[in-house]
Amino acid sequence: MLLSILWDVDPEIFKIGPIAVRWYGLLFALGFLLGYQLVERMFKKEGIPLEWLEKLFMYTLIATVIGARLGHVIFYGWEFYSQHPAEILKIWHGGLASHGATIGILAALYFYSKKVSKKSILWVLDRVAIPVALAGFFIRTGNLMNSEIIGTQTHSEWGFQFVRASIFEPLAPRHPAQLYEAICYLISFVVLFFMYWKTNAKQYSGRLFGAFFILIFTARFFIEFIKENQEAFEEGMALNMGQWLSLPFVLIGLFFFIRSFKIKPEA
Repeated sequence: MLLSILWDVDPEIFKIGPIAVRWYGLLFALGFLLGYQLVERMFKKEGIPLEWLEKLFMYTLIATVIGARLGHVIFYGWEFYSQHPAEILKIWHGGLASHGATIGILAALYFYSKKVSKKSILWVLDRVAIPVALAGFFIRTGNLMNSEIIGTQTHSEWGFQFVRASIFEPLAPRHPAQLYEAICYLISFVVLFFMYWKTNAKQYSGRLFGAFFILIFTARFFIEFIKENQEAFEEGMALNMGQWLSLPFVLIGLFFFIRSFKIKPEA
């Protein structure tokens, strides 16, 4: 009987001198590349100028990196980074927060809708939500390859022994929380993809965006119960920082999803 899975994957694929190619970076880039191609298909289907796509890609990419980094700095490590501000720029040391990335993307797409598309921000969000869910799958898979964001100890047969994790106890398998999230994000992507291509959901402003927030952050909220806290200050909290940050997004998603059934469809 399988008792646990020994996870001892090198996060570096290969290294040439001081330059290392890591699984996380490769998967991060792959998520954005596939997302770009997906949005391109959507724009062609709707007759949207493809010039908008390049700007959308740059807005989203820059906002994801900056938002995720600042989210980690502010929500999880302010005590440290406020004393060592130069460390904020050292992204290669790790430290990206999905909630921060979400806030960054929302801000960037607001300006995109004003400067580029001249359409409602919900029009943009309904379409970007689909590739973002897919990117989330690849990013969490990258976390798995890095042996980071690990779960609590488990007696389940699918528990992982993260040999390279910062906290490793032999014969103490843990929940592969990154894998759980990756699977949930992939399922969310499939649901949103189906809603866009096989239903008229895209004609109801905010429906896809609302469904995205509900699916992604509900999954995140519950998986946090079996995830090791990222920072010491979370010890003893009834809900950790990730859960407190997820709740507003779930409520926002519910608002826009329910609202979409009360409005007229777009032409």
